[in-house]
Amino acid sequence: MKKVVIAVILVCSVAAAHAQKYMTRTGQVSFFSHTPLENIDAINNEVAAILDSKTGALILQVPVKSFKFERALMEEHFNENYMESDKYPRADFNGTVADVSAVNFAKDGAYKVTVKGKMTMHGVTKEVAVPAVLTVKGKEVTGQAKFSIIPGDYNIKIPSLVENKIAKEISVSVNSVFQQK
Repeated sequence: MKKVVIAVILVCSVAAAHAQKYMTRTGQVSFFSHTPLENIDAINNEVAAILDSKTGALILQVPVKSFKFERALMEEHFNENYMESDKYPRADFNGTVADVSAVNFAKDGAYKVTVKGKMTMHGVTKEVAVPAVLTVKGKEVTGQAKFSIIPGDYNIKIPSLVENKIAKEISVSVNSVFQQK
């Protein structure tokens, strides 16, 4: 009887520890650049991410070549001239949901949080803090955030020939639906 009780406790504790992780391989990151001359819009649906509901640890990996554009030439220029995707194949975020204790992962609802950590893009790592919303619905958690980046902050060079066609600040949106693992 004692062995059965110990086995049940072990199984329950392993299940509880396992339930703290949420994952996705189909997260979405998009960006938008608006200028009077041209709008540039791209979307990437191949973002991998892990969220630990206990510690707030959050990791995102964005394959740069997976951004899709309206025109193939834009995609080619983005990968070859600006992001140098062969040299820098991923953009990464490694940080935490700073106020994860404010999120009740057992109760459906939308929770405003701040995500803090290091974003690495084009070989440059910067500390960032971004407001976000975590929406809990059953065993799914949706993470959404909007923020802007300045290409020069990440050593992304824009040739003078096209600098009026690319916004000085690029609007970035993140929308990931995490499944409990």
